[in-house]
Amino acid sequence: MNAPETFEPFLLLDGEKKITITKDTKVPNAAHFIVNKEDHTLGNALRAQLLRDPQVIFAGYKIPHPLEHKFVLRVQTTSDYSPQEAFTNAITDMISEVSLLEERFKAAIREKHEGIE
Repeated sequence: MNAPETFEPFLLLDGEKKITITKDTKVPNAAHFIVNKEDHTLGNALRAQLLRDPQVIFAGYKIPHPLEHKFVLRVQTTSDYSPQEAFTNAITDMISEVSLLEERFKAAIREKHEGIE
């Protein structure tokens, strides 16, 4: 059959990188980030996080093909801020937000259990 292997969406193959960065030659201070083995879930969240940064002029992503497990993120920034910096800061901020959400969730669960006892 033509169906991809069931492990393909998750496993990086030999020599395959998780993230590949290509500088955009047509637009100043822009780059394309190809993120392998991810989909709309991370692509849209990362795009939204990048757009919160006032030094990011443009952030958008696309899935090249539904059977390819990757997305292409395009980032354009102001002249004194590189797209790689913006990408790194967005990921760091997302990790912080998820940690805070986890902390609050665990605190709410503890409160609920203490109220039951």
